[in-house]
Amino acid sequence: MIVVLDSGLLGILTNPKASLVNQECRRWLLSLQSKGYRIILPEIADYEVRRELIRVNKLSGIRRLDELKVTLEYLPLTTAMMLQAAEFWAEARRSGIPTADPKALDGDVILAAQATLIEEDSETVVIATTNVGHLSRFVDAREWRDIE
Repeated sequence: MIVVLDSGLLGILTNPKASLVNQECRRWLLSLQSKGYRIILPEIADYEVRRELIRVNKLSGIRRLDELKVTLEYLPLTTAMMLQAAEFWAEARRSGIPTADPKALDGDVILAAQATLIEEDSETVVIATTNVGHLSRFVDAREWRDIE
């Protein structure tokens, strides 16, 4: 299975506080790694989390994000992904159910496009998230606790 992390989940993983949710999420990630799952950190999720960490000057969070970027598989954006994201964005607006404000970049459709274009040899690709709503319209997206 290929598990793609979204920005909400990445925010939990990079938060230096040792809350129960943070600890549970870190254990969950380690358990997936021990099972041999491919865990992917997509560039759009890195961007969304990193910009806020920089804005509020959370250096320990930035260090954690950098560590994840080295230990997990990093998925840079490509032209094909951005073209697919534009298709998803237009589809959502044509259906009358947009995933973000019309002037927003809309990271959800970019993330969905990244996940869509990495499917390989019928291997399951799922986005691990804290908010299934928008993403599940385009790809298999599940609450992170539901991925075992």
